[in-house]
Amino acid sequence: MSDRTTAADTLAAAPPATSSPHRDAGDAGYSKDLKSRHINMIAIGGAIGTGLFLGAGGRLAGAGPSLAIAYAVCGVFAFFVVRALGELVLYRPSSGAFVSYAREFMGEKGAFAAGWLYFLNWSTTAVADITAAATYAHFWAMFSDIPQWILALIALAVVLTANLISVKYFGEMEFWFAIIKVSALVAFMLIGIFLVVTQHPVDGHTPGISTISDSGGIFPTGMIPLLMVIQGVVFAYASVELCGVAAGETQNPEKIMPKAINSIMWRVGLFYVGSVVLLALLLPYTSYSADQSPFVTVMDKLGIPGAAGVMNLVVLTAALSSLNSGLYSTGRILRSMALAGSAPKFTGRMNKGQVPYGGILLTAGFGVLGVVLNYVMPGQAFEIVLNFASIGILGTWGMIMLCSLLFWHRSQDGRVTRPSYRLPWAPYTQIVTLAFLAGVVFLMWWGGGVGRTTVLCLPLIAAALVGGWFVVRGRVNDLARARQDA
Repeated sequence: MSDRTTAADTLAAAPPATSSPHRDAGDAGYSKDLKSRHINMIAIGGAIGTGLFLGAGGRLAGAGPSLAIAYAVCGVFAFFVVRALGELVLYRPSSGAFVSYAREFMGEKGAFAAGWLYFLNWSTTAVADITAAATYAHFWAMFSDIPQWILALIALAVVLTANLISVKYFGEMEFWFAIIKVSALVAFMLIGIFLVVTQHPVDGHTPGISTISDSGGIFPTGMIPLLMVIQGVVFAYASVELCGVAAGETQNPEKIMPKAINSIMWRVGLFYVGSVVLLALLLPYTSYSADQSPFVTVMDKLGIPGAAGVMNLVVLTAALSSLNSGLYSTGRILRSMALAGSAPKFTGRMNKGQVPYGGILLTAGFGVLGVVLNYVMPGQAFEIVLNFASIGILGTWGMIMLCSLLFWHRSQDGRVTRPSYRLPWAPYTQIVTLAFLAGVVFLMWWGGGVGRTTVLCLPLIAAALVGGWFVVRGRVNDLARARQDA
């Protein structure tokens, strides 16, 4: 079958003819309580999060309407990543996701690096999410006098408590979080389209192309700012791989996953690119700022009673949804690592609700450090953790594409059989995506400031990974021998 499968082909795809001989000990013990509607909404929730609702404000102010181009380009590569992961999921569903695949194709060292890079991603993203939640809460006068760090702590405590109950409750929470986010975005876009069509003034500006042309055009600040926002845009897509992790806790992933993954592409085009285009048409890019959601800005300028408050509640929901997803996914990844010996033993423990609470608590512990950061540097907390989260995201996506590339090579040798649902244009897609990710790292360094500092920390991150491996390798090898003897 051609790599260029249609949606109909993928939905009808049969399980692969040859399954993997590899088995992940971390897959045992989970309930299969996630339904099709949960997976579909988890995919939506992963594609729509804090990076759009909060991050778009500052990036629109910096790059202008050209931000839509950045979202479109990064969205294509995000789709390639999740499509590559989807192919691996249909080859062998696993709650360990890409960590489990890295173990199969790259050995325990690869799994160790993939898992801890993912933890870096989500532990820092958790800080960004609670920072965003605290920032949103300050919109309302009743919370304006409460310190940002206290609001961040409350957000962490609420989501942590809900996440520890069971995967079914997690799925339900994500389902309704996603419903709220999508409904709000659809409502905003309908309002925005109505304002553009009717030429109804917004804060003294007539919506339309003239709003862009009168404010310097598509690139009002030049091409350089567009390149500089790429890393933040990558952060906006940080959760797209979440549906791959969730596949290990659902029945019939070969039927559910292709539909969920294929829908990500049009969601990116509609919600990310479409929303940014509308925002640029409604108000000059200078009207937006980093300290307020651009959607709240528009509603506030319209003067509709209560509209800005409702939209702010929605974006608060998005932040809590992202935090919820991060705790969920790191819990599963760390359990897969713990049972292989490359993470602390307690992160492999599960409670009566079949939830890996040890890994969840470890991630939440780093969230507490985020509370401290909000206390010490409330104005810079989001931007600082965004850069470190971006490194984790880039590392995670890079590992997924490397696993996909190695999987493709093994299929060429006849050692594995690719499922009908495939990443198109392999191996060129993987190579181009890896080059793009390397380019983002270069842009972070080139842009100077916090981004350059983050890139300069890469040797420290690499040294920590190498040192960590030498600490755990004895236990990893012992467990590997025990599995072979069994």
